[in-house]
Amino acid sequence: MSRVSRPRRTSRAGALLALALVPALLVLPGAAPTVAADGRPAVIGRMVIGHSVKHRAITAYHLGERGHKKVVLIAVMHGNEPAPRRILMDLVDGAPVHDLNLWVVPVYNPDGLARHTRKNAHGVDLNRNYPYKWIRQTGNYDSGPRPRSEPETRAMMSFLSTVKPAYVLSFHQPLHAVDISTRPKYSKKVARALRLPMSRLDCGSSCHGTMTMWFNHRFKGFALTVEYGASPSKAKLRAAPGRILKLFGAWRGGVNGTSRS
Repeated sequence: MSRVSRPRRTSRAGALLALALVPALLVLPGAAPTVAADGRPAVIGRMVIGHSVKHRAITAYHLGERGHKKVVLIAVMHGNEPAPRRILMDLVDGAPVHDLNLWVVPVYNPDGLARHTRKNAHGVDLNRNYPYKWIRQTGNYDSGPRPRSEPETRAMMSFLSTVKPAYVLSFHQPLHAVDISTRPKYSKKVARALRLPMSRLDCGSSCHGTMTMWFNHRFKGFALTVEYGASPSKAKLRAAPGRILKLFGAWRGGVNGTSRS
């Protein structure tokens, strides 16, 4: 029975997420640019993509302009790696973004952040819980009892499956490097933009069940891990949003719906 019911639940969750995304992804001809209810001028849409074990909301903010390259930025997959959240919130709280269709998830693991722990409230490392090359692991890298066992994992899988971004940057700490991946030229481009070195981030020996591995296996887009140091300077974090936008040919300023003049 479990083999029949689990896919059905996943499909239903994906369908609900797709319906929820429709207002954020589509805009009627002649419609006025939208501004989030909280008054953030950069935000053109906002949605809860799922909830944590402790029922905390996982929020994705939609910035930029529809019809351009889709990019997703994710931070705080591990609750004890909070610094990159400041980069993403700077984008959310800043001026409107142009020439990029940008989704930002500043806090992917809200329970871990609240407890300042790597894992979620079930004691699972979310970056070992994805259904690609998953193996059962325990200890600091506890993979969970089975692939996608965690609500946070299922929420992110449904979100990425719906948005289908061209690029995903997953921000972490404290290794201070951009992963040398299957696309070293792109990794080098990201490293140069963010003023970070490159290194092969192989999880100590071989990675299993990570979000980037799952995404790169399943989609045409490309996901890359970016690691800041244990204590990145305020100046480095402040400079990062502009460098990320420049990396993707985007800029910010003015108001939503205006072009550079």
